[in-house]
Amino acid sequence: MSIIPASVPAPVLPRRRQLLFGTMFVSAAVAMFEFSLVASYLAERAGKRNVWLTENSIPLTQPNMQFAALILGSIFVQWAVWAIARNERGQAYLALGCTAVMAAAFLNQTTFLWQRVGMTMAQAEGPFFYAVTGANFAFIALALGFILLMAFRALGGQYSARLPDGISAAALFWHVNVALYAVVWLAVYIMK
Repeated sequence: MSIIPASVPAPVLPRRRQLLFGTMFVSAAVAMFEFSLVASYLAERAGKRNVWLTENSIPLTQPNMQFAALILGSIFVQWAVWAIARNERGQAYLALGCTAVMAAAFLNQTTFLWQRVGMTMAQAEGPFFYAVTGANFAFIALALGFILLMAFRALGGQYSARLPDGISAAALFWHVNVALYAVVWLAVYIMK
């Protein structure tokens, strides 16, 4: 006589978090790229201290408002993670929409700042300024696209309290880019 039951239920394996894991690697690559751009900007500025930003001035209003928009976006995207983990779908959609509005405000303020500064590529600081701020602009635009894609998938029912990985991955990428903007804000706009 055997003590093994006739039907053994299959073990439930924990779900792999490929999207979150991949987002961590992409975020690390983005951070390394942005840090290398900021380092080259600072090295070039140190070498040309007497001619750096002599023809143009960078106002602080727009960079400060950009930073405020990104911080509000971080609060909203974290609210979306909280809401989707508790199956509060309406709140998650509202939070993701508010994050998208803050990202659009950041992108709008960045283009306005570029027009206001009026720096050309022929100036010593022009290529470095646009490389650093343009890369940050592109990464925030990518974060916005990632958030919109995950919001669309959540709207389709793919993410819920049982599987909140997509919203968490988008939030991680957003938070990393906000932290990178803090570095750009300090190195480019504050330290000038």
